[in-house]
Amino acid sequence: MSALWIATLVTSAICFILKYIGYSLPESLLNKPQVQRINSLIPIALLSALVAVQSFGAENSIVFDHRLAGVAVAAVALRLGANFPTMMLLAAVVSAVIYRL
Repeated sequence: MSALWIATLVTSAICFILKYIGYSLPESLLNKPQVQRINSLIPIALLSALVAVQSFGAENSIVFDHRLAGVAVAAVALRLGANFPTMMLLAAVVSAVIYRL
């Protein structure tokens, strides 16, 4: 068995154990305001990390290219109140135009 499969199985087991522990916790512990605040911020942090890695990462280095322009336009569009489809379309068009230059 390769190291990749071992890592995959160990990671899967850890995820299962964490999920099981989460279901086993008493509801009174999960309803605390601090826990609720943390739980509401976890998806935001994970999505931000995913956007950063996909936008600036290339193998083992950081790259600033057409994707940065797309992310910047998306951020400005969201700041100005654009809806999600409009923001995605603007980001894709700007990124594609800069890529073709």
